[in-house]
Amino acid sequence: MALTIHCNIVSAEQEIFSGLVELLVAAATEGDVGIGYGHAPFLCALKPGPVRVKKQGGTEEVFYVSGGYLEVQPDSVTVLADTALRAVDMDEASAEMAKKEAEEALASQSGDGIDYSKAAARLAEAAAQLRTLQAIRKRAR
Repeated sequence: MALTIHCNIVSAEQEIFSGLVELLVAAATEGDVGIGYGHAPFLCALKPGPVRVKKQGGTEEVFYVSGGYLEVQPDSVTVLADTALRAVDMDEASAEMAKKEAEEALASQSGDGIDYSKAAARLAEAAAQLRTLQAIRKRAR
């Protein structure tokens, strides 16, 4: 039996996941990170995208986070996200629509920095949701 660490994935609204994991892989701002049993204490910012957990027993689950922070303590790892979704709660059609709307908003910008940055953030979030759904589909094969 593999060594495990307790993992919590929490959004601003609710706890999404809590349990023992063998490995957690997330997209940090400086690159992908993998956390397992015995990892040194660590804190980093997360980019929007998938968080993959290999649960005790070997099954894998993929979540989407809109960004946030990853904290590693000696006995636990915590993902604190503004938004976190399980695969079953994600809708590919609405993510595609959000991406298309954000791309159109970016194309029609006339130089207003605030609207541009909001549209760019929406585009990044929609693209990250689509990448997460693709990762889930890839793992299912």
